[in-house]
Amino acid sequence: MSPALIAVHTTLPDEASARALAEALVQARLAACVQWHAIASVYVWQDALQRDAEWRLLAKCRAAHWPAVRDFIAARHPYQLPAIWSSLIEASAAYHDWVWQQTDPQATAR
Repeated sequence: MSPALIAVHTTLPDEASARALAEALVQARLAACVQWHAIASVYVWQDALQRDAEWRLLAKCRAAHWPAVRDFIAARHPYQLPAIWSSLIEASAAYHDWVWQQTDPQATAR
């Protein structure tokens, strides 16, 4: 079995912060690809119902990099309590290999 891949999810308040975090993750070789798109969220924060427009970020990463990815996102995140979570990815062999190559910390800097 090949080493595991994960999709790391978080939400951000605006497109500019989503784009900046996506680019930083790829440039740091912690993610092979990051997508972002507008969403609507409803949740309770500090005992009040909140309805917000947010941006969801989805980063494809090596599972072994999870602690580094989580900490990288947390250090740059504008929210007091960011949602940062991951799920396992089952991918085609070719896509798996591409993610693995793109997240090689020994590869040439971008």
